Amino acid sequence: MLNETHSPDLRSWIESANVPGIDFPIQNLPHGIFRRRSSAEAFRGGVAIGDQILDLSAALRAGAFTGTVAAAAEMAAAPTLNGLMAMGPTAWSALRLAISRLLREGAPQVEALRDCLVPQADAENALAARIGDYTDFFTSYHHMVNAGRVFQPDNPPLPNFKWLPIGYHGRSSSIDISGTRFRRPLGQSRAPGDATPHFGPTRRLDYEMELGAFIGPGNARGEPIDVNAADRHVFGLCLLNDWSARDVQGWESQPLGPFLAKNFATTISPWVVTLEALEPFRIALAREAADPQPLPNLRHRSDAPPPGFDIELEVWLRTARSEGGEMRLSRSNFRHCHWSLAQMVAHHTEGGCNLRPGDLIGTGTQSGPSEGEQGCLLELSRGGKQPIALPNGESRAFLEDGDVVTLRAWCAREGHPRIGFGTCSGEVLPCNVREGDRLE
Repeated sequence: MLNETHSPDLRSWIESANVPGIDFPIQNLPHGIFRRRSSAEAFRGGVAIGDQILDLSAALRAGAFTGTVAAAAEMAAAPTLNGLMAMGPTAWSALRLAISRLLREGAPQVEALRDCLVPQADAENALAARIGDYTDFFTSYHHMVNAGRVFQPDNPPLPNFKWLPIGYHGRSSSIDISGTRFRRPLGQSRAPGDATPHFGPTRRLDYEMELGAFIGPGNARGEPIDVNAADRHVFGLCLLNDWSARDVQGWESQPLGPFLAKNFATTISPWVVTLEALEPFRIALAREAADPQPLPNLRHRSDAPPPGFDIELEVWLRTARSEGGEMRLSRSNFRHCHWSLAQMVAHHTEGGCNLRPGDLIGTGTQSGPSEGEQGCLLELSRGGKQPIALPNGESRAFLEDGDVVTLRAWCAREGHPRIGFGTCSGEVLPCNVREGDRLE
């Protein structure tokens, strides 16, 4: 539901927030965890506004929050956002309104709040929450079809895909904040035509262009979340890159799915865009007339707000030889997702599983129907058979050491300011070969 915080007429006394096309206008107000770069300060909560961060701890000390909203501000100022996430949408919305009013032109406490700002360029970020559990879904029909042509070319599309959101449990211990470098993983794989597998660094390292959803209030074990109430259990979204070793994945995934191929690194962006900030960008789900209607447990009410979101997604590559220049590899949109966030959350709990504040859900690779909308190199290069040509003369079938992959996302609609997600970047380092490892 739209309210005064979404008004396109709002302007901030922080001038950088009024620049057209900036990721963090006053209508956004995403939450994150930060401290001044290379300092001994404690990490704490803040809100991104323009090119600045509103330090919520400093704002509390300045007396900016009073009454019941002060409790939410204290949770938002903590070293992790789990406490705020647990409070639920009423508290989130009240805090968003209070922050919006503090940062608008003409606000009464401007001079005091100027001392509560930290330039984003001078800050470093930490994970927004203590992530207890991480689940990654498989919700893009186009990704399913494209990847299936590589891994199982003789098999038809998965028969269960259009009946339920397919997912698997990932590894929360290897989730890192944007900017983290990670080593190329080692693993076992078997090349086509080989009789036996080999062990060594992955030769088919890939990225996956995804969104991540942070869970707010959880549910008691054995008490499923209704699909029509599930949005109230989602605090907000970030960018997510589920790095994947495709050769390892192809060998190990039968019959239980990926393991080492995906447990070595997952990168997320630092700023969590609340679901409330995304309200102006709701859209219907991408369904074809011939698609089956979901079973009642996954069916949205016909009178409910549209359950999908219009979010543009891009992936960019910087190679070690590109001298700092980035090259866009693909662009797609979350509108092509077959399942809604609410359906993912509801389905996750239907068997009795309990979600907890700060849990992370990945949407799965988001690909579109057209060329150039593929969400990973596996699709773009047709499984490595057609390497893509880069503007600097290089080519890529899969990622090489020194490559930096950056995801970007934003919402844009006529009559509303752009709502951005910032960036999600990671750099590939050479593998860590241990003494005594036998590589083949």
